[in-house]
Amino acid sequence: MLSPTVVLFGALCVTLLGLKHIHQRIQRHRDAKKWGCQPPSTGDVGFWGISAFIRLRKAVRERRLVEFIAERYDEFGSTFGQMVLGTAAISTVDPENVKAILATQFNDFCLGTRHREFFPLLGDGIFTLDGAGWSHSRAMLRPQFTRDQVADLDLMDAHVSRLIDLIPKDGAIFDIQRLFFLLTIDSATHFLFGESVGAMEEGNSVLGKSSVGTSQGFAEAFNTSQEYLTWRSMAVSFYWLINPKEFRESTRRVHEVVDHYVHQALDAKRHPEKKDPGRYIFAEALAAETDDPIVLRNQMLNILLAGRDTTASLLSSAFFYLSRNPAVWEKLRRVIIDEFGDSQNPKGQITHARLKDLPYLRYVLNEVLRLLPPVPLNFRVAVRDTSLPVGGGPDGKSPVYVQKGQPVMYSVYAMHRRKDIWGPDANSFRPERWEENAKHGWEYLPFNGGPRICLGQQYALTEASYTMVKLLQRFTTVENGDPGIKEPIIVSTLTLSHGDGVNVRLY
Repeated sequence: MLSPTVVLFGALCVTLLGLKHIHQRIQRHRDAKKWGCQPPSTGDVGFWGISAFIRLRKAVRERRLVEFIAERYDEFGSTFGQMVLGTAAISTVDPENVKAILATQFNDFCLGTRHREFFPLLGDGIFTLDGAGWSHSRAMLRPQFTRDQVADLDLMDAHVSRLIDLIPKDGAIFDIQRLFFLLTIDSATHFLFGESVGAMEEGNSVLGKSSVGTSQGFAEAFNTSQEYLTWRSMAVSFYWLINPKEFRESTRRVHEVVDHYVHQALDAKRHPEKKDPGRYIFAEALAAETDDPIVLRNQMLNILLAGRDTTASLLSSAFFYLSRNPAVWEKLRRVIIDEFGDSQNPKGQITHARLKDLPYLRYVLNEVLRLLPPVPLNFRVAVRDTSLPVGGGPDGKSPVYVQKGQPVMYSVYAMHRRKDIWGPDANSFRPERWEENAKHGWEYLPFNGGPRICLGQQYALTEASYTMVKLLQRFTTVENGDPGIKEPIIVSTLTLSHGDGVNVRLY
């Protein structure tokens, strides 16, 4: 039997907690009134948000998560509240709100539980950390993406040439997405770590030295790990329940390959006489700061993820649309041949400056990034009680109150397809729209925005542009190898890919 003192102490604690909760609610009500906040429309709620999670899970299994979330905005409005597994969240595709989250109110938001959700694969790195850890990672990475580094097209040339060698020359159907993911893992590891992983080589170079065995094995392990990170992210506070053997094994395999570069960077540090005194190498710059192999692996894997997946996603999506829009292919090829010649009769060297002087190539890539942004879904979590500029009230124009700890989700994919912003043909692939209105603000965010804007934006665009030019110089015709597939089958892990590949013919 509990003593009266224990009972009294317990009752006092409950009372104090209750009073604190009441005071907090009163204070939040006062703040909401002072800031002119009104509640947004209500989306999926249900009991504890379980039904919403079940629908999300079903959409993932049907490979239509991104489209499912976009449909919710059509149903509930551009900003709405919802509940997912007991967590009250806000979803928005209002550019003003996204601008607030990413820039003007940057310090009001953080990555939330992303660090814990993504930690098994990515550890502590630029994509998982907030605050000082993130600032340090970003400062370390910035020199890698100076203009001189990005403009070094000689580094890319050998990899793109190898890609062209692997393309069937007899008009056979093949999955060009698979080749793009091999291309970008080779170019990214070369660019960042000083040595290519050799995924497109017959001996599989680095990959042949690991138990992963093949480039396909590494790619599959990388993709599997990312799929589980997506599930962990969707489970919110229950992320820790998603940790099966397949996830752990895939993560181990990815780490094994990256550890090769860790040991290589540490060896270069111990034997500086072996180092190439020329180009800045990210891995060696990291090793100069620490001997901890786990720290090195995490930082290297974070940036490898971005370097590999986003550019491969952009190139794959470009050929998805080009193979279904022959008029765009023909126009783009004429522009490229006029400027650079074809593979048999080239006109001068392809340079970073000349690539930037091809407006129509830029329009094509912009339109691909609009329709299929490599990171279609994202979120932030409030670190203090704050507000969003719009989305509240019957007209959606009042501020919306955001409580500390509340997630705010946003869909770049859905925002890029808003018909009130992009016109009635917002879902159509039409590069010419960029001739009509080439300037866009926060409604166009393929590379994020604010302090966390993608450092590798120019590198990704340069690599994609160079690869496109070389392919269009070499091949006169592209054909859709999947005529039954009219719209992309989107798979969104950490980045967007095409669920059944991108099957084409190139002659």
